[in-house]
Amino acid sequence: MTQPETRPPLPPFTPETAAQKVRMAEDAWNTRDPARVALAYTPDSKWRNRAEFLNGRAEIEAFLRRKWARELDYRLIKELWACAGNHIAVRFAYEYHDDNGFWFRAYGNENWEFDANGLMQRRLASINEHPIAEADRKYHWPLGRRPDDHPGLSSFGF
Repeated sequence: MTQPETRPPLPPFTPETAAQKVRMAEDAWNTRDPARVALAYTPDSKWRNRAEFLNGRAEIEAFLRRKWARELDYRLIKELWACAGNHIAVRFAYEYHDDNGFWFRAYGNENWEFDANGLMQRRLASINEHPIAEADRKYHWPLGRRPDDHPGLSSFGF
């Protein structure tokens, strides 16, 4: 018999453990590694990302491959909004450019639901984006994890 997958911290979440979970998700997404990111979700996880509905890790991984093939130099900041039990609400903003060099900033909210093992079983995301001038970019750290001393989302007024 195999041990069930676990992804601490586990629910029920406190504000501290929820903030830790949010930062872990931000760090994973900033790797832009679809296979790594998909492991944070249950094998049968349900997503709504904008108007797209995904079911399971394979669809999530394929979606992320498509996303990061067109959203280049992607940098993301997430911030805890609220938590209760096995639910976490998150605000986020990310910046990227397309293959023509045009920059964009996307803003959104996510509602997360976790199983008892700390894997996300449901993700509901609402996202809006707009073009920005390269000079208006706010996220300038080297690709990868946002440095601990880099301002968070609220620092930018997003």
